[in-house]
Amino acid sequence: MARRPLPRILRDGGASLARGRDLARSAADGASDVLRPLIILGRGLGRLLAAGRRRWAATPKERRGPLLLLVAAAVLAAGLAPHGPLAALLAVLVAAGWLGRDRAPEPGASGPDEEQAARLASLYEALVPYFAVPEAPEPLYAHGGDWQRAFGDFAFDERGRLDALTAAYPASFADGDPEARAGVERLLHAKCGRGREYHFGWEEEANRLTLTALPPLPTDIPAQPFVTSPGEVVLGLTDALVVRRTVPLVDAGGAALDVPPVVWRTGARSPEPHLLVAGRPGSGTSTLLRALALQALREGDVLVVDGGGTGDYTCFVGRDGVLGVECGLTGALGALEWAARETERRLVAANRARQAGEAPPEDVRRPLWVLVDRPAVLGHLARAQGLADPQSHLHVPLRHGRAALVTVVVAEQYDCVDGLDPVVAQYARARVALAPASARQAAEILGAAPQSTPAGELPPGRGYARLGAGPVLRLQVPATPDPYDDSAADAHREAVLALLPRRGGSNLAKQAGPAEEECPSEAAGAEPAEEPAIRPVRVSVAEG
Repeated sequence: MARRPLPRILRDGGASLARGRDLARSAADGASDVLRPLIILGRGLGRLLAAGRRRWAATPKERRGPLLLLVAAAVLAAGLAPHGPLAALLAVLVAAGWLGRDRAPEPGASGPDEEQAARLASLYEALVPYFAVPEAPEPLYAHGGDWQRAFGDFAFDERGRLDALTAAYPASFADGDPEARAGVERLLHAKCGRGREYHFGWEEEANRLTLTALPPLPTDIPAQPFVTSPGEVVLGLTDALVVRRTVPLVDAGGAALDVPPVVWRTGARSPEPHLLVAGRPGSGTSTLLRALALQALREGDVLVVDGGGTGDYTCFVGRDGVLGVECGLTGALGALEWAARETERRLVAANRARQAGEAPPEDVRRPLWVLVDRPAVLGHLARAQGLADPQSHLHVPLRHGRAALVTVVVAEQYDCVDGLDPVVAQYARARVALAPASARQAAEILGAAPQSTPAGELPPGRGYARLGAGPVLRLQVPATPDPYDDSAADAHREAVLALLPRRGGSNLAKQAGPAEEECPSEAAGAEPAEEPAIRPVRVSVAEG
């Protein structure tokens, strides 16, 4: 049987077919360009109808009648108004054109890449033992489950580490138990990358956990005059995530910054008039007390008791407004006894002035700050010598100091917190914990666990602060070193020297006799490099 030849169009018509396809494609592109406005308007009208249908379905049945009446009134008003139908038609076309436009894809809308998806899946599997509910028909967390059901918004940094995450958890999880929360937070801290601090927001009503990687707090902010209201002092810097207020600052390089501070209000209207600071050796407790003393000297008097005898407060000796700097047991007993009697005198004077209808005397209205560092050491020495514990003289200032404008600040190390007088722990409700070893240790001092996990290595002055029943805030104390410490940065030492009042001393310091005991640093012959050494003044009890 002879083969029949192929049609001509199949033998040599390949070029014609390709040319035809190109012509058809060009015609379709031209038609789409011409009809593009109609396509956009049609798409927008469809989206408007879909939105109206969703609105109607979401409206309760008892409210559908008033809604129809409102729509009918709007249509009637548009029909009766001059050029109303034309304006309504134009408004509908504009809305349809806006809704029907081609929307640019949002950043990250394509989803995580392969490595990020693997990280999220691994994190999901690690959370299964904490959030799994085996008896649930469709458990949110199960081995081999879908992590996209549990995790919402997430973000990664340039190094591929998780910066933010929103995770849903079952309602059966005990989110009110601090131990249960701490277990999940420790796991997330380990899986998301150590060396950073993370903030955990537990939304108990919505059963949602939000993780946010916190940027490191600046450590190069020197001591400086902070912009605050009378009676306010800045304990340090914190995160903008919790505190909305900012203060203008200048860093070590001279650059101007606006940083959220931890502001502690003292005085007669303060709900937490006294402060307790706890920390480890070298964590910055003395730095915080020096920073508070510099701010208090702007409008008040300061009495310093250095129970550790380290000489960290020698720079305040003989300064205007400094009533005394005591390093020994005898001087500390006399100074704190005088503080108790001065508090009583202020209360009596203020009461007499109020009964007479007059303003309190000026010396009563001037704030008095009593800064006590390491009182447990003084208590141990007093018991060894059969003397009264110096902390017993703090009862009156702690109980009645708010009315007398007397503020007490006590600093102690973690190992000696048990040696504090119960009255100190009861009335010093403003708390600071510097360089805590664990979240449990910080919770014992602050009364509540922090909402962030500490990093591995904390710089000096880093910790947490809590004012009364408020939230636990991250804290970075401004760099306020001893200006006579050669190991400190020159810029920070000069900043402290610039804030110190001039030499001269207060009236009490001038009238008091020479000190009976010296600070260890001065007894050893150590003299300041910038100014001649001056022996600390012991406040006499008779002056009260």
